[in-house]
Amino acid sequence: MSSIWMYGQGSGHTPREPLQGYTVEAADGVIGHVDRQQDQPGMQHLVVDTGVWVFGKSVLIPAGAVTGIDTETRTVKVVVTQEQVKAAPRFTTDSETADHDYLSAVGDYYVSLRPAAAH
Repeated sequence: MSSIWMYGQGSGHTPREPLQGYTVEAADGVIGHVDRQQDQPGMQHLVVDTGVWVFGKSVLIPAGAVTGIDTETRTVKVVVTQEQVKAAPRFTTDSETADHDYLSAVGDYYVSLRPAAAH
């Protein structure tokens, strides 16, 4: 996979730091709350419960999209906008977190959103 599945330096990520319940903020507003996280190296991601914002769905956000974690305010900031999160490949079941094709589609989508210099 790619670096999209790893927390970047300066993100504030601490290995084994539980993020469940943290508020997730996009560049233009709140997305939801961290429901689950995967900290396996090279596969790090968050499953975010969007509540009613995206019709009660969850979204999978690769760790590489995280720009900051604030443990005092219990906030995770991501580089994408709310609309970009809505347009991401739909997450429907936990089994998808082990589906290589699904993860490739999600990773490719989030990589495509990065500025050209960040690829």
